[in-house]
Amino acid sequence: MKAAILGAMPGINHIQRVVISDPGKPAYGEIRVRIASNSLNFHDFNVAVGVLPAAAGRILLSDGAGVVEEVGEGVTEFAPGDNVVSLFFPDWREGEATVANFSRTPGDGIDGYAVSRVVRPAGWFTHMPKGWTHSEAATLPTAGLTAWRALVVNGKIKAGDDVLILGTGGVSIFALQFALMAGARVWATTSSDEKAQWLLKKGVAGVVNYRTEPEWGKKIFDMTGGRGVDHVIEIGGPGTLSQSIAAARIGGHISLIGVFTGVTGDVSTGDIIAKQLKIKGVAVGNRAHQCDMIKALNATNIRPVIDCIFPFEEITAAFEHQIGNRHIGKICLEL
Repeated sequence: MKAAILGAMPGINHIQRVVISDPGKPAYGEIRVRIASNSLNFHDFNVAVGVLPAAAGRILLSDGAGVVEEVGEGVTEFAPGDNVVSLFFPDWREGEATVANFSRTPGDGIDGYAVSRVVRPAGWFTHMPKGWTHSEAATLPTAGLTAWRALVVNGKIKAGDDVLILGTGGVSIFALQFALMAGARVWATTSSDEKAQWLLKKGVAGVVNYRTEPEWGKKIFDMTGGRGVDHVIEIGGPGTLSQSIAAARIGGHISLIGVFTGVTGDVSTGDIIAKQLKIKGVAVGNRAHQCDMIKALNATNIRPVIDCIFPFEEITAAFEHQIGNRHIGKICLEL
């Protein structure tokens, strides 16, 4: 069966497409899954280029969706033919996080889902939303769940809240959808007038181009009538955090999710204290969170925004499209 693995040298051009042995039959508590689709995340790119060091030969990609082919003894939650989707933290079932690294994250510390078939513990998957394609479901384990936990689990979002999203990547677009689902008002930043028009058509109240408006945090603050936003989906890191703080209301909530601008930098501690902000790091979520999210998705008409779908053999081209930063929503692969 086919797989995409990390080469001996880091870099997307060194990703190897190989043929590996079939995983065989599931043991007690395991299921055998035919993987039909993956989605790409910034985390996957960082593994592929060596920013997050992983072992040569590691099967790539944290997110996978597919069909159960066989279940092992003792498995009652799934049956052959069920459509399932993976977990970013397969051992984190519920409650607070128990690890502060990616040693058990598929495609990083352990083998991922860029492969035709896997045999894994049944608890490493959940059911997919009903009626979704495998590509749609593959967008959920990282991007979808991160946005859900930031706004719903941690942020306790409610109707009438103001939410700020940065850019049009997977997490931000899911946050837009979840915020509108909750009856919140959404504001956004982007670097493209074309993307700004797309966001406005999708229900965003206002958009600021951060390339032409470097003080976009103050601009967003003013656009809310001088109150500021209740929630910020902060995916930039140190290069954008000061502007996110400027955009937030007194007592607002900032979900610190991404590190697109780096992992260290200056922090406006005085402004954080003056505004009495709540800043919480968010690293995806647990299995219970994913089940709750999928329950909500089954009760709504939300469908993920997929920019494009590449054939599995074109995984390098898919990463190239990702780093081009022209996409809106998610980039997927189909096996």
